[in-house]
Amino acid sequence: MADQSKLGLRLEGLEICHGDRRLVALNHEIAPGEVLTLMGPSGVGKSTLLSAVIGTLSPEFRLLGEIFLNGQIITNLPPHQRNVGILFQETLLFPHMSVGANLAFGLASGGTRAERRERVNLALAKVGLEGFADRDPATLSGGQRARVALMRTLLAKPQALLLDEPFSGLDAALRTKIRKLVFEQARAQNLPVLMVTHDGEDAAAAGGEVITLGG
Repeated sequence: MADQSKLGLRLEGLEICHGDRRLVALNHEIAPGEVLTLMGPSGVGKSTLLSAVIGTLSPEFRLLGEIFLNGQIITNLPPHQRNVGILFQETLLFPHMSVGANLAFGLASGGTRAERRERVNLALAKVGLEGFADRDPATLSGGQRARVALMRTLLAKPQALLLDEPFSGLDAALRTKIRKLVFEQARAQNLPVLMVTHDGEDAAAAGGEVITLGG
């Protein structure tokens, strides 16, 4: 059985520097099912921190400290080995693929075509998009695209979820609905969630601890 004390996402003595300037300094643990929100205006290093966790930090930045996920150090692993999912403001669906093919892209290899199709259909049903597998992503509304992007990320079975202001491009009513859906699905999969935003309503909806950067 896994050591429960080591589960979750841990940022240990993490510092990100650009030249002589320290952008971010963070020492924090996010338990499974919990959300940590980082707030602050543009340019304080919020998205840069997510890049460090996901493994896409630009070489112009210097990273100190360690990143642990479920007890394993992932600081120097390539992105595809980190088991970390991320949602951006842009849904980034593949325009040349159907909705179903976009979701299947998140699945691990293996299984019959029928089995993979069934998993895709079940994922769509979870977010109220039954029958959408053969649709062109260009025909979807903003809220529908957001739901497809979420399920594509979750089908990859990440061990942590990062949110890079994924709700900021939605109108107020849709934002509330999609935000609720994202947090519900993340908690259902018991994922530690790290969200960056400049919106206080996002932070309030997350229900977890809030850290302000650049303040």
